[in-house]
Amino acid sequence: MASLFKKLFGKKAEADPLLNVPSIMGLRLQGSFEIDPLLIKLSAAELVASQCASTQIIKAAGLVDLDGTWVYRFYTDDDAFLQVIAEGGKSEEHVVDVKLFHFHDTQDISSKAIWNRLLDEEIGSATYDLEGHTYDRVWTATGAYHNPVHMAEKTYDEDGDFSVTDQFTMLFERPISGGRTESLFLSAEEKEEQSGNLGRCLVISTGITLSPAQLTIHG
Repeated sequence: MASLFKKLFGKKAEADPLLNVPSIMGLRLQGSFEIDPLLIKLSAAELVASQCASTQIIKAAGLVDLDGTWVYRFYTDDDAFLQVIAEGGKSEEHVVDVKLFHFHDTQDISSKAIWNRLLDEEIGSATYDLEGHTYDRVWTATGAYHNPVHMAEKTYDEDGDFSVTDQFTMLFERPISGGRTESLFLSAEEKEEQSGNLGRCLVISTGITLSPAQLTIHG
């Protein structure tokens, strides 16, 4: 009888693999957004990122839960990610910050000693130099050094598959013209590989803060 019903009505519908993928402000996996071309034109000469596409397609989406604060990341086809921070809730009304980051460099960490030195002595310093620019640490600490902030990001791809990455992070910025700033985001990342070993790297990204008027979201 069971096989008869199966022939008549087909298989039970499978759950949508993208159902639980992070989404906010209309931003979603396989969607897209546009950056104000005027902002790109005015800022391009001052930014470390050499190019920025005005239209970007979202290829992966990640979420970090920081106990009352949520960090959404939408990874695009422009080697970039749009980061949205929400506090006190996951609705658009809870959004407190939106930044567009471009990946600058990824450095493999070859030993535990280098990894420990990065976390204990380098990533949380008061300043960080990149491409001839000096960035000041945004997050404050009682001492001269700030321990990196741990984030566990669950990241989904276009098939709905996900992975979890431990990230030890720090945020810096430097002033540019027009009262704007360029941000520098450091993320020392640790992820278990298929072999069972831990893969470690330092991901360096630079970005700018966006206002609602500078961002157009397409569902």
